[in-house]
Order: sequence, then structure tokens, then C-alpha cells
Amino acid sequence: MPRLTIDELRTKREEARKSIYLREGEFRGKIIVHMGTCGIAAGARGIVSTFLEELEKSGSKDIMVTTSGCAGLCSKEPMATVEVLNSPPVKYGELTPEKTRRIFQEHILGGNAVVECAIGIGSEKGG
Repeated sequence: MPRLTIDELRTKREEARKSIYLREGEFRGKIIVHMGTCGIAAGARGIVSTFLEELEKSGSKDIMVTTSGCAGLCSKEPMATVEVLNSPPVKYGELTPEKTRRIFQEHILGGNAVVECAIGIGSEKGG
């Protein structure tokens, strides 16, 4: 593999940043399914599959589905965090395929968090 120049590395860094932060990227929504060993054991693979099925059915091209490790709330697995542009992130827990479909339709497509399925609303990071 040929060596990259500093400018090429900077370009790659900016491309990576755009895929991480919604406000700078081409996505209006991001779904993060937590896939630590506890999440996988609780059925997170099925939740990813359900989100991907719903995404495909919707035809949306501006929604990202991705995974992360453990979120630290093993008793609430399977879990997902939904981020919609200009809205606080929402962490959903104890997901089932039915809840997942509802969250996709109402929150991702409709813009309204499904509060009764949420275990946290807002950023986990300090100001």
C-alpha cells in the first residue's frame, strides 16, 4: 500500500468525522445497536436485522445503522440508541422486534421518541 501524504490523511480524517457526527454528515438519523456480549446474548443481532429490514422497506438513504460495544446496562439489553438530527439522543432498552419496528416508524421516520420504551433521553456526556 502506498504511503499517504499529510493532506490525504487530513481528507480521510474529515471523511471519518462526517460519518460519526450527524450535523456534519449526510445522515439525518443514526441507530446504534449495543452489541456487547450481554447484548448479543439478549438478542441484539435480531434487533440489528429488524432495523435493517425496516430501513430497506422504507427506502431511506439518510439513516445509518451501526453497532457499538456494551453500554453498561446489561439488565436492559438488547438496547439501541437513536440519534435524529437536531434532537437529543434516546436510549431504548429491552427491545423486541415489535418495539424496534415501532421505534423505527415513530422515532426515526416520524421524529417522535417512543417515550414508554425509552430508558434515557439526552446526552450521556457532560457539558
